[in-house]
Amino acid sequence: MLVVGLILIASAKLTAPRRFNDFISVIGNSKYLKIYSREQKFFDKFDALLFTNLIISLSLFCFISFKFFTSSNTISSDIMFKTSFGISMFILIKVFIERLIGSLFEIDTMIDQYLFQKISYKNYLGLVLIPINALLLFSFKPTLTFFYIIVFLLLVVVLIGLFTSFKAHQTLIKYNFFYFILYLCALEIAPCIILYKVIISK
Repeated sequence: MLVVGLILIASAKLTAPRRFNDFISVIGNSKYLKIYSREQKFFDKFDALLFTNLIISLSLFCFISFKFFTSSNTISSDIMFKTSFGISMFILIKVFIERLIGSLFEIDTMIDQYLFQKISYKNYLGLVLIPINALLLFSFKPTLTFFYIIVFLLLVVVLIGLFTSFKAHQTLIKYNFFYFILYLCALEIAPCIILYKVIISK
């Protein structure tokens, strides 16, 4: 899975070398978001490759975490497939609902820009998880403290992405604060709580 992830990243770089170099510095630099949000397509090969790596890397990290917290030595390929499928469906359905809301309220352009920013930061998570997964699998035995550090690091990347998106639309948020809070509760916080409850119930 690590090798497949590396192949996908290498393919993305070969597909668009300049874009990939801009993508690497997306944290702390809005150049990538400003340039490539205007060049969005319904199907973007570059984003598709990085998104597939995100699914694989996130699934592998979930496998490593499950193995650590349950002391399980074996996990079937069926469970790995279901994990990958579940993660991809969770993200894609959420994007579909947000696009549907954008169409209903006739704010497609703004939603497209917002979703591009969020997907870019999620894809960046997939990039960050490659060396983390390699360390956890081959370098040393993970500890609870190390897992907390990793989760904190991943949350920081997600929060930077959200903050950047909200900052870009701060004027709109200011005049529609109630709808903004409603959006946060319904489409950002609630799905995560539901997913957490489902995982805990297992």
